[in-house]
Amino acid sequence: MAGVSPGLEGRETEAILPEPEAVDTLSPPLPVSRRPDSRKRKEQDMRVAAGILVGLIALAHLWFLVLEMFLWKTPLGRKTFGTTPEVAETSAVLAANQGLYNGFLAAGLVWGLIQGLSDGRATLIFFLACVLIAGVYGGLTANRRILFVQGLPAAVALALLRLAG
Repeated sequence: MAGVSPGLEGRETEAILPEPEAVDTLSPPLPVSRRPDSRKRKEQDMRVAAGILVGLIALAHLWFLVLEMFLWKTPLGRKTFGTTPEVAETSAVLAANQGLYNGFLAAGLVWGLIQGLSDGRATLIFFLACVLIAGVYGGLTANRRILFVQGLPAAVALALLRLAG
């Protein structure tokens, strides 16, 4: 670009000026959902949702422990699992063993939550996968309701962890 430099009156010199950056004024701004901050916000929302759901799954498994280990032969335990007093009496040891396993699942999920969703991710994935497998197996072999009470929440929590990045 040719121009006159100060102090060099009357002399034509070549001035080097930076080119203005190209600005695209014709394109509309990115929609909110496409902005970089929006993605981080969605991942944060997924982390919160995953943490809440994992906590609820852990609480459910603690409740299963109580039902199977301590309330199996009570009216509440028999009503929950649809057993008679006779069946509850003869299966109490097996139920207590099953309750203990549910307690281990709850402990693993709590351990993963204590580690945090980033550091505890592998722990959470492992224990949620165990819950999912137990839910699918129980749904296929014992009672279809187990699939929805135990398996489905674990599958959703795994999906939320995946979406959380």
